[in-house]
Amino acid sequence: MPEFREIVRILDVDLNGSNAIRQELTKIKGIGPTLAMAICHKAGIPPHTRVGYLTDEQINRLVEIIKNIENVFPPYLLNRRFDRIDGQDHHLLGAELTLRQQQDIEFEKAIESWRGYRHSYGLKVRGQRTRTTGRKSRPLGVKRRRK
Repeated sequence: MPEFREIVRILDVDLNGSNAIRQELTKIKGIGPTLAMAICHKAGIPPHTRVGYLTDEQINRLVEIIKNIENVFPPYLLNRRFDRIDGQDHHLLGAELTLRQQQDIEFEKAIESWRGYRHSYGLKVRGQRTRTTGRKSRPLGVKRRRK
């Protein structure tokens, strides 16, 4: 059995060695639970394997699959389908994903769409109710009457 490691670094993210690999892969921004299970299956690693017991070969296999997600998995598992710029399917990870999300929000604001308006005013964007929730200031309870 390989030696146990407390922390394993994959794609600039520190993963806890005592947790299962399927759980720890979701700490990488851009990888959710479904994609984490698919990556484990493609790499031939049981999803309940502890990260600390992975060999260097298994870690390299995981990194290779994660870097080539677009070529390995079908388009419905990617997080950037039909990109507005080039029309291709992409999968973004980490800071690149955060940057692209911010660019999308700025684009919505620039074309003055309803979503852009809601983003710029700090309101809920996806149709949630705002009558009672989403208040950011202090609580608005019932005030007590002075005697």
